[in-house]
Amino acid sequence: MSAAAFALAVIAVWGVERSVAPQAVERRPARVPFRQALAQVWAEPEARRFTVFVFVSMLAYSAQDLILEPFAGAVFGRSLGESTRLASLQHGGVLLGMIVVAVAGSAFGGHRVAALKMFTIGGCLSAAAAMLGLAAAGFIGEAWPLATSYVALGLANGVFAAGAIATMMQLVGRGRESREGVRMGLWGAAQAIAFGLGGLLGAAALDVARLALGSTVGGYAAVFVGDAVLFLVSAWLALGIARPRPVAAAPIPAISGGMER
Repeated sequence: MSAAAFALAVIAVWGVERSVAPQAVERRPARVPFRQALAQVWAEPEARRFTVFVFVSMLAYSAQDLILEPFAGAVFGRSLGESTRLASLQHGGVLLGMIVVAVAGSAFGGHRVAALKMFTIGGCLSAAAAMLGLAAAGFIGEAWPLATSYVALGLANGVFAAGAIATMMQLVGRGRESREGVRMGLWGAAQAIAFGLGGLLGAAALDVARLALGSTVGGYAAVFVGDAVLFLVSAWLALGIARPRPVAAAPIPAISGGMER
């Protein structure tokens, strides 16, 4: 399967460089140092805000990753197999959310950026609500629909993640020309750092909260509430990205001849 996938990828990109090489040579920009190019991209308000959004949202996304499956066992007494099934429901929800964004987003045509922004914000708000629900679940007990909560959280995460990735693809060309690669690298670095840091901080915060509160249920609830706050901050940050560009008014031509006395 790996060999077949590699062969298919080679066929898909075969000859791409040859078809664009003449135009690329003609439009080749002047080389600048990497630090200068990075500073130019960071000076763009939209690129800078999107970088912060990617970092905060991925921090919230990954902070739940390592503690969500043990939550079902530590708080609800579920077995390893039952906890794993709940985690699979969550991941199935993520896949479903991504499919929903892919299908619905393609139907908006020219308004795709605004639609993807709404998906991103809606996914963050839904994920915050799902995290608050899980924070309350430990206090309510077995009466809480745990499987439904896992599916809802996965669905919200999938919608948010797909919307954010698609928005990134739409925004990469907005701003200074010939800086698309730097923008993608900056956003990718923010995502990677936040994803690794989130798993560590989520697990560490759980241990600290359990020791401070003297309760496993309270420790999980505290971390889930903090995760919900991060998702709410992410939704607020997403409100400021992909704003419509102002359209400059066309100059009014001077009128002469017939108006003269």
